[in-house]
Amino acid sequence: MDRDAQTLTNELDLEKSPAIRFDAVLQPHTSLGPQGFLLLMAVIGVISFTAGVAFIMVGSWPVYGFVGLDIVLVYVAYKSNFRDTRRYETVKLTDKQLIVERVGPTGKRKKWTFQTYWLKIDLEDPPTPESALMLRSHGKVLEIGSFLAPHEKLDLATTLRRELNKLQRPPQPQ
Repeated sequence: MDRDAQTLTNELDLEKSPAIRFDAVLQPHTSLGPQGFLLLMAVIGVISFTAGVAFIMVGSWPVYGFVGLDIVLVYVAYKSNFRDTRRYETVKLTDKQLIVERVGPTGKRKKWTFQTYWLKIDLEDPPTPESALMLRSHGKVLEIGSFLAPHEKLDLATTLRRELNKLQRPPQPQ
């Protein structure tokens, strides 16, 4: 296929794809970056080693093994936290549908679509940390952004409702 035909094909593909009115990637917050993690592990290691040596010097040498266990437990807890931060959700709103894709920490993907005309967004006002941001349509219910802070859930719900109202409202005659 020559270059002009390829360009025309790409332009036609763009015309077929619906316009995206809203596009967001939702990710959990990370408590510590990689360099902060290394610094934390170094500080804990130095403190634990010093405490372990002190216990050995007073004759309580079995305690030294438990001090090492503390370091392992902190390492495992933070690595588990880092693994969980690989998950995310994408929310895309077009004229006809809302598409939610959830990607787990292992890379497993799951996708939901909702027709925009019937879609309802539920969130307590004011939201609390336990509040769930729910999408409802035709008997389907989906919670999104479970890891978001209450004010972030409220911002997302407000923005989605505003965009949906634009779509669901009939055009005004001129």
